Amino acid sequence: MSARLAVASAFVTALVVVTVWLTDLSFGRAALLAPVLVIGAAAVAGLVVFWGRVGWDSLRHARHPRLLVAGAVAFVLLLVGLTLLGVKLPRE
Repeated sequence: MSARLAVASAFVTALVVVTVWLTDLSFGRAALLAPVLVIGAAAVAGLVVFWGRVGWDSLRHARHPRLLVAGAVAFVLLLVGLTLLGVKLPRE
């Protein structure tokens, strides 16, 4: 067995185990859904890489990159703080 096959098998097994842990699916059903889980994980990883590159490129070409990073960190901290305080935002 090659190293790539062993790594891929370990990744799929970990993905199935995490899915069983996060949801109420049985292990057998999650194993049957393994191809769908792998495609979904690949799609999410692709989106993260794509938007990460877009963000990094935008940050590199910004006039004030530290200000953008500080604003993004402040926004995330505000959301985390409001969530920990239990603030419910109005829904339409």
